[in-house]
Amino acid sequence: MTETETLDTPSASGHATKYTRNNPYFSTVTYNELLTGEGSEKETRHVELSLEEGMTYTPGDAVGILPENRPEAVAETLTALGFKGDERVLDHYKVEISLEEALRTRLQIGKLARGSVTQLAKLAPELEGLKVMVGPENKARAEEYCWGREFVDLATDFPGVVKEPQQLFNILSRLTPRMYSIASSQAMHKDNVQTTVRVVRYESHGRDRQGVASGHLGDRANTGVLMPIFLHANNNFRLPEDTSAPVIMIGPGTGIAPFRAFLEERQATGQPGDNWLFFGEQREKMDFLYREQFLGMHKDGVLTRLDTAFSRDQHAKIYVQDRMQERAAELFEWLERGAYFYVCGDATRMAKDVELALLDVIAKGSNGTLEHAAEYLATMKKQKRYQRDVY
Repeated sequence: MTETETLDTPSASGHATKYTRNNPYFSTVTYNELLTGEGSEKETRHVELSLEEGMTYTPGDAVGILPENRPEAVAETLTALGFKGDERVLDHYKVEISLEEALRTRLQIGKLARGSVTQLAKLAPELEGLKVMVGPENKARAEEYCWGREFVDLATDFPGVVKEPQQLFNILSRLTPRMYSIASSQAMHKDNVQTTVRVVRYESHGRDRQGVASGHLGDRANTGVLMPIFLHANNNFRLPEDTSAPVIMIGPGTGIAPFRAFLEERQATGQPGDNWLFFGEQREKMDFLYREQFLGMHKDGVLTRLDTAFSRDQHAKIYVQDRMQERAAELFEWLERGAYFYVCGDATRMAKDVELALLDVIAKGSNGTLEHAAEYLATMKKQKRYQRDVY
């Protein structure tokens, strides 16, 4: 899963909650390898992390990873602020640590938030450059400034405003865990948890940037490295209790992660239900994640149907929703048989496009209107046969 942030929430399952965001388990990275091929526009990695005996998860759950800000970003921030890093500060729990440790492990110095601009402006209300970005009437201007910037940019543009290191705890948000969909079944991998990570790298405003957690996993989480983690239950994304029920999974890109877990679970526990996977990426040769495993599952009959959509392999772009339309009659037949329909991945476009395609499939299959299709889908939601894990 692409990086998302989470707040503390009590586990809703029977999982042991010995380890939490505030008390993580220091897991060992046992495997960290590139999944994408040479020439791919994406850097997607498969990461495996050790678990302590008694730590359990269910397919559909997430692993919370507590990243650190990269040392280069911390050093640049200290330079911009004019501090050395050995200054003493109190963290969120009043524990005394160095400023360097605070910037590395406690504070969000990545992606700049409008709240940080507002808080900095309180320290220098006379500064015109900050004044014009404060208040509801200046929201658009502040958001435009924040776009593509990090805290180092703000500190560089407005030097000398932060006089005391402790003030940073009012200016910056807390560095929060990132949640990644689990890509493995514990029935098959007893003592570890696995996930699929797209490493985010980009350039903006003259600086090279990277995702906080994905960059950590991509650059500084080699085999043997310790990584603070915890397991997070997601009871709204679960395989059917009826193991004979058919399952349809739509998982482009890293959205494939929980469906690898679903398929491993059904394979390891001998669940008889039919499984249909739709996977999409840019290019088959470089971006077909877990290719050999899925082709093997298809050959063995674990994966009843496998449809792929590689958008850049032909002139006209083809996406998972296009494949759904092509298979509309059979898809509706599966739904009529009581199939559960799952979507994982990008919420802004993909998930909406997939839902529109699903409504169209239902309307065509039932010779009904889109209004009728919406009622059909609403019934599926009530029956928990339509589940989404989007971000």
